[in-house]
Amino acid sequence: MIRANDNYSKLKASYLFSDIAKKVNEYQQQNPDVHIIRLGIGDVTRALAPAVIKGFHEGVDEMANDVTFRGYGPEQGYAFLREAIAKNDFQDRGADILPDEIFVSDGAKCDTGNFQELFAKDIKVAIPDPVYPAYLDTNVMAGRTGEYENGRYNGIVYMDCLKENNFLPNLPDEQVDLIYLCFPNNPTGSTATKKVLTAWVEYAKENHALILFDAAYESFIRDEALPKTIYEITGAKEVAVEFRSFSKTAGFTGTRCGFTVIPKDCMIYDSKGEKISLHAMWNRRHITKFNGVSYPVQKAAQAVYSEEGHAQVKSQIAYYLNNADIISKTIESFGFDYIGGKNSPYIWIDGAGRDSWDFFDLLLTKAGVVCTPGGGFGRCGKYYIRISAFNSLENVILAMDRLKEALK
Repeated sequence: MIRANDNYSKLKASYLFSDIAKKVNEYQQQNPDVHIIRLGIGDVTRALAPAVIKGFHEGVDEMANDVTFRGYGPEQGYAFLREAIAKNDFQDRGADILPDEIFVSDGAKCDTGNFQELFAKDIKVAIPDPVYPAYLDTNVMAGRTGEYENGRYNGIVYMDCLKENNFLPNLPDEQVDLIYLCFPNNPTGSTATKKVLTAWVEYAKENHALILFDAAYESFIRDEALPKTIYEITGAKEVAVEFRSFSKTAGFTGTRCGFTVIPKDCMIYDSKGEKISLHAMWNRRHITKFNGVSYPVQKAAQAVYSEEGHAQVKSQIAYYLNNADIISKTIESFGFDYIGGKNSPYIWIDGAGRDSWDFFDLLLTKAGVVCTPGGGFGRCGKYYIRISAFNSLENVILAMDRLKEALK
């Protein structure tokens, strides 16, 4: 008989953002006249930049002509995009990343979720708490955890991110094999200095571990002293994979394009302790399970790196960061402690002992504002909420006015 993967039964009933959507929809049905302002899920709201749209149209026009039509493209991505990424995102910052070390995909979420397929079932995994749920859930699905008890899965090494450690995970007390890091962090908005990342790279080298580094929000870093890629750290090419996304950088949430960087120097080990090329493994997985991002989308992504595209995308990032400033100042006026909002589109707010789902319900029912309850990101988020800067300036201002009434 056909049998199910029993590991799925360990998962919580539904995905965090599905729970939020259900609650919001129920409230909207009961209160159809309320204008709900969504500052929860990290979905962009501004149109694609004109240069990006132009690149998109050029790609579509080429597909309409027999001479320039393209069928299957290279699974790893077209050379024109990989070369633009390598130069602008890495080489110009002193990181020696080559175009053929970049794999273009349909988004960072897919890649971070799929990447764990390459590793043995019995590896020890270290994950921050709070954390983006996909990191954890995909390892649960793969069978790397025990049962879910007291808000955590047995078998996972949780790295608490607390006010006391500036919401930065400490190096594990025990040896681990796979480490998930995300900076600027989702959900807390915390950032890591070169000193912090250097410590992680050194730990990984000493313990023959691998870092999966999610840099989806790097374009929101305003502080030039902060690294935008882990490959600014000496030795990182040997122990780290980096995930990037055009979703937040250039508004591609509905267009779908991202990429993963796997340096050829990065090795993992087989059951005999012999080195294996991680680059070669992912390439084999990629060409087996993925047929590539569509040509027009890759043309649109290439346009992000044009002079016009760069300026327009930078302006959009500044727009959202201005929203973050407004939210941060409002939260500060309430007297709440918070982190984020400076080099991140997220503001992580201490509810002063209020349960995060209760705080969520309060903002929804009293202000018509949707946030994200921190408890959905892990046990350490139980008394926090996350507010996103991804909305229009007008809606952000209105939402903050409503919060002033609801929380006064």
